[in-house]
Amino acid sequence: MNSVIKTILNHRSIRKFEDKPLSDEQIKLIVQSAQAASTSSYIQAYSIIGVKDKEKKQKLAELAGGQNYVAENGHFFVFCADLHRHQLIADQYHQDASENLESTEKFMVTVIDAALAAQNAVLAAESMELGAVYIGGLRNQLSEVSSLLKTPSHVLPLFGIAVGYPAQEPDQKQRLPFEHVYHEDEYQQDQTSYLSQLKEYDQQISAYYEQRTNGERKDTWTGQMARLLSRPTRMYMKEFVEKKGFNKR
Repeated sequence: MNSVIKTILNHRSIRKFEDKPLSDEQIKLIVQSAQAASTSSYIQAYSIIGVKDKEKKQKLAELAGGQNYVAENGHFFVFCADLHRHQLIADQYHQDASENLESTEKFMVTVIDAALAAQNAVLAAESMELGAVYIGGLRNQLSEVSSLLKTPSHVLPLFGIAVGYPAQEPDQKQRLPFEHVYHEDEYQQDQTSYLSQLKEYDQQISAYYEQRTNGERKDTWTGQMARLLSRPTRMYMKEFVEKKGFNKR
């Protein structure tokens, strides 16, 4: 097993950081690593906003649901779907690109490009012995986040990543069984096997929580998912995404 795979398999979310900022060199390396990720048709449909201003970080922490590690970290990155530059290019070449830029396909491209870049960024940070955690809570109040970061049309904040020097070493949460995720040649639909795998996974996750909380929590993964899916969240998203110029066709 090489060092890259070891770094990947050692991943865990860090939510407490030392009070020590990242250097400009570290930030540049992380962004350059993000840019090295694959991109659909070379379109590079994303941008990264680095937030150093303490007041802005504190406001983002509030908008994300009071997550203090959004404000207290070495550096905060916001990954955005971005077709703004492509709109400018279309205008420059006197092309009507609205049907293309507003398509569901191009919206998917922006999200996929940003996600690939972000994972490269996290892997780069972790290879530098830094820690990171993704922040999807920015989507709780995207209008306010967009205003704070002054994102124009065709630029949509998707998620943040808090990066810094770890001040904790949390246990690693076990992922779904390999057989449950990997399907060979076609999607396997043996429901008995599927449910059996989930039951076994629930036992492992319940044991994890029980050990972590000294017996105070014995939750299961399927229980968490059932509760999560029973509560509609961020139902304003479709309207807001379209307002920003995405996914209208």
